[in-house]
Parts: sequence; structure tokens; C-alpha cells
Amino acid sequence: MPTKSNNASNTDTITNDQPQSHPYLGMWVTGDGRIRQELLPTGRYDEARGTRRSAYQGRYRVTGTHIDYWDDTGFTADGTFVDSDTLHHGGMIFYREKS
Repeated sequence: MPTKSNNASNTDTITNDQPQSHPYLGMWVTGDGRIRQELLPTGRYDEARGTRRSAYQGRYRVTGTHIDYWDDTGFTADGTFVDSDTLHHGGMIFYREKS
């Protein structure tokens, strides 16, 4: 897959969605609630922005506390889980949504 932006430190690609098993599954939300990102157990993510549902979708892989994203449009990004409830990604801070 061509890379439009090579922000991810691990630039290899995943050719198929890969099931994920890690402690970070679920919904992650910015402090203002504007951006919501769900990490699915299928190895896919779905990100909403404002009132725009599914604004971005793609696959992801977690290795330790590092996450790499491959958007369906070819954009790549990464992030770091600084603790079990906080994700730093794309210059933003996401918090685990409490059920």
C-alpha cells in the first residue's frame, strides 16, 4: 500500500486485518469528546470526528505500548499508550471511555 504520510515508525504493511488481543481494545476519546476512536478486536479501527461518523477507518497493530495505524486511504500514523487509560496519538491525548 502506498504511504501518503510516513508517520509510523514501523512502515511495513499488514495485508489482511489481523485479530488483536491486547488491553487497549475499546473506545478512546479526546478530552473535549470531539474525536472518538474505537479499537476493534478484528484489528480494525473506526474514528469519528465531530458529527462525522466513521470519518476514518483502517487497520492497526499494537506492539507493547506502541500502536501503528494504516488508514484505508493509505495514510499512516502511530501513537503510544502512556498508561492503561491514556493514548498519545497525532498530537492529541485520548482517554479510555469508561463504561
